[in-house]
Amino acid sequence: MDKITKTDAEWRAQLSDLAYKVTRQHGTERAGTHEDFPEGPGTFTCVGCGLPVFDKAHKFDSGTGWPSFYQPMDPDHVGTSEDRRLFMRRTEVHCARCDSHLGHVFPDGPAPTGLRYCINGVALGFDPET
Repeated sequence: MDKITKTDAEWRAQLSDLAYKVTRQHGTERAGTHEDFPEGPGTFTCVGCGLPVFDKAHKFDSGTGWPSFYQPMDPDHVGTSEDRRLFMRRTEVHCARCDSHLGHVFPDGPAPTGLRYCINGVALGFDPET
């Protein structure tokens, strides 16, 4: 997969202020403040480059206030790295194509994976199935 790189000015022109803060500066939106996504099946995409990252069929209500998924759509579409910010050790999730910060993954999710991909809603687009 070819990487997408842009200048800071290009990212700022493309993204909302909050999406820029989250995806390019590793920020986090407040819990419960993301936009609601349409009903029905579809694919969640990276807001930075449109890469499909999560299937709505893998979404679940974690009670955290952030969209949560038990697995990515394709493991090659997301990457992970260690995050030691905020005096914690967490696993950051980012887009494999444009390196946009999406959220974090935790080992407290439902079967079949036991994982909870806790993702910032502002980092996602949505393509409904038609």
